[in-house]
Amino acid sequence: MINSGELAGQILTPGGFVSGRILWRDGLIERIEKAHGAPEAYVLPGFVDLHCHGGGGADVMDGGEAVRTVAATHAATGTTSFLATTMTAPVPDIEKALAAAESVRKAPARGEATVLGVHLEGPFISPERLGAQPANAIPGSIELMRRFLDLAAIRVVTVATEADRDGAFIRYLVEAGIRAQLGHSLADYETAAEAIRCGCRSVTHLFNAMSPLLHRAPGIVGAALAHLDYAELIPDLLHVHPGAIRAALRAIPNVYAVTDATPATGMPDGAYKLGSQSVFKCDNGVRLADGTLAGSCLTMAEAFRNLVSIGLTIEEASRRTSTFAADYIEEASRGRLVQGAFADMVVIETNLSLADVFVGGAALS
Repeated sequence: MINSGELAGQILTPGGFVSGRILWRDGLIERIEKAHGAPEAYVLPGFVDLHCHGGGGADVMDGGEAVRTVAATHAATGTTSFLATTMTAPVPDIEKALAAAESVRKAPARGEATVLGVHLEGPFISPERLGAQPANAIPGSIELMRRFLDLAAIRVVTVATEADRDGAFIRYLVEAGIRAQLGHSLADYETAAEAIRCGCRSVTHLFNAMSPLLHRAPGIVGAALAHLDYAELIPDLLHVHPGAIRAALRAIPNVYAVTDATPATGMPDGAYKLGSQSVFKCDNGVRLADGTLAGSCLTMAEAFRNLVSIGLTIEEASRRTSTFAADYIEEASRGRLVQGAFADMVVIETNLSLADVFVGGAALS
C-alpha cells in the first residue's frame, strides 16, 4: 500500500512558516506548495526525544513488548522518533533492554514512534551522583561497550569522568561515532572542559545530577555553558527553573528538549517502577520515596508548550523539540519539513493543543 497524502496549514519550513500544503509519497515529503486560504493550524516537524525511559506504565528496562508500549504512548503525544533509554542496572538487565529496543527498531509498527536507537544512561556514571539511578554504577569498559553494541544501535552514552579517569572510554565512543555526553558526575570545571575537548558534545539533563555553576567553582554546568553547542534539558518547569532555562538558551546555541519520561508518563498519580526502583507520580512530578526527582512524566507536546510559555516563539520551540535533537545525532531526514525528509509531522492548533500526529505520513488519528 502506497503511503501518500497531503496536509494543509501553516507549515514550518527551515525558512519559516509557509501557508499552503505539504505532500508526501511512500512516507517521504515530496514538496511543499504555497496556497491561500490554508487552515490556521500549525504543521510542525514531529517531536524528537533523545532521552525517554518509559510511558504508559511500561519501562524500556522491562524488555519484551514494553518498548512498543513506550513507542505508542509517546507517538500519541507527538513524539515521532526517540531513543529508547536505559538505566544503570546489572549488566544482564541492560542487555535484555538493549535486545528489546533493537527488535522494535528493526520492526517498526504503525501507531508507534520510530525507535532511532538507544541512549545508554549508565552504568558508566559516578556512584556519588546517581540521582535516581540504582547503585550499580561501574567504570567505563570498552570490552563491555562492544558487547552492548553487538545487541543494539547505541547512539548516545551518558558517561561520568569519574568512570573514565584517563579518557580512553570517551575517546573510544567518539571514534565509534557514538555521541558521548557528560552526566551523573561531580567533575570540576577543568575536568569537564577536558572531556568536552576530547569529544563530549552534550550533557545529560543540563543542571540535574551534575556539579553546579558557582562563581569560583563553575563545575560541569559552567563548562557546558562556556564550551558546548548542544545540551539536553528537561523543560517540565520542575527540573529546571525558567530563568535557568533562559540562561542556558543564551549560552548554548542548540539546547534541545528531552522528556526523561518514565513509566508514569500518561498514567494517573500513584506508584510505579523505574528500573528496579519504586517511584511515585504526583501532579507533574515523579520522585523516589526520599523526594529525589526520578525522571519525569513529561511529554514532548507539553515540553513544546512549556517553552512557548516562558517566551519562546512557536518556531524556536519547535526547533528545540525536533530539529536540534535530530541534528545532534545526525538524523538529517528527521526534525524538519523538507523535500526527501520523513513525513513525521504534528498538527498544533492555535491554542497549542495537539490535533494530529503523522509518523512517516501515517496518521495516528
